[in-house]
Amino acid sequence: MREFIYYSKSAVTAGNMIKDNLMRAGRMDIVCNVIISVFFVSNAMRDDVKLHLIFDGPPNAPRHLILESNKDMPISKKNVAGLIKKLLYKAKDEEGLREIVPGCFIEKKSFEKVVKELDKEGKDVLLLSGRGVDIREKDLHDAVFIIGDHEGFPKDKAKFLKRIDSVSVGPKTLFASQVITILHNEIDRQHL
Repeated sequence: MREFIYYSKSAVTAGNMIKDNLMRAGRMDIVCNVIISVFFVSNAMRDDVKLHLIFDGPPNAPRHLILESNKDMPISKKNVAGLIKKLLYKAKDEEGLREIVPGCFIEKKSFEKVVKELDKEGKDVLLLSGRGVDIREKDLHDAVFIIGDHEGFPKDKAKFLKRIDSVSVGPKTLFASQVITILHNEIDRQHL
């Protein structure tokens, strides 16, 4: 399974804060582009992909959303923001994973806890960074890729991430959605 973590310091954590202007909802427009890049290819949806979204914005941070590709996943390019809004509306303040619609879950869980749990499961957790090892030099089997938002990681998160191996997709700084497209391409090339 291909697995990605997208961290957003400013993405809102309440459904009523997502209105028509997605930029004002903590750059939810970027989150929508990330979701589209993770799950969609031309005229199809990718199989066997999981996306962890960690939102640390107001008013109920943190929120951990999990989206898994499956035949019943109720997502289309047109309703990505609506799906996120629905998940956030149904969120509870206590811990515990809740499936809101098929393949779509939400819980109150920190970024650090999500990363530690994936590491404990034996996943090869990799941070995308311009100073990382070239992605083409890595075996991408069982990799989980951490991608930050346009603001990067706050100091406490950056300090935590120093222990994580980092990889790079190339010499230029790219949008998160572009990084995901390149990662998918590299995994496709390795026939994983």
